[in-house]
Amino acid sequence: MTADTSVRIVTGTATLCVFDPALLRHKLDDDCDWWSIPSAELAAVNAGQVAFFNVGGDGAYDLVVHDELAEPHVVVHLAIVSGRVFIGAGEDVTGGGLEPDTAYGGLFVDVPAGSYRVMARRDGELISLAFVPDTRSSNAFDDLVRI
Repeated sequence: MTADTSVRIVTGTATLCVFDPALLRHKLDDDCDWWSIPSAELAAVNAGQVAFFNVGGDGAYDLVVHDELAEPHVVVHLAIVSGRVFIGAGEDVTGGGLEPDTAYGGLFVDVPAGSYRVMARRDGELISLAFVPDTRSSNAFDDLVRI
């Protein structure tokens, strides 16, 4: 992955998602908003299939992917099996017969397959992420993840 990759993401669901599309293919024929049910969102996050970050409001956010991130606000463990990760608006998550693409924003980053800590920090409209290799790929959150 190249250090300091950046993109502007516009969300109408106040949510940023990070995931390996190969791990959510089973949701392809599900409703497009399957993850808007809190228990379904939490189950997918805790399984390490996707990281959903609630950003508190709709709008445009500048996203930067770093090699490292000091003082993250939250860490979500994530499995990556294909080596390709999508980062974009929550509404771009796999579902409703659609898989993510970058036509309406977001980006794909390549990382070696494995388990990662996705470190996230929000400073106003700037969201910073870093993917750090880890031995763990699941989570034990009791509530939805917010930054």
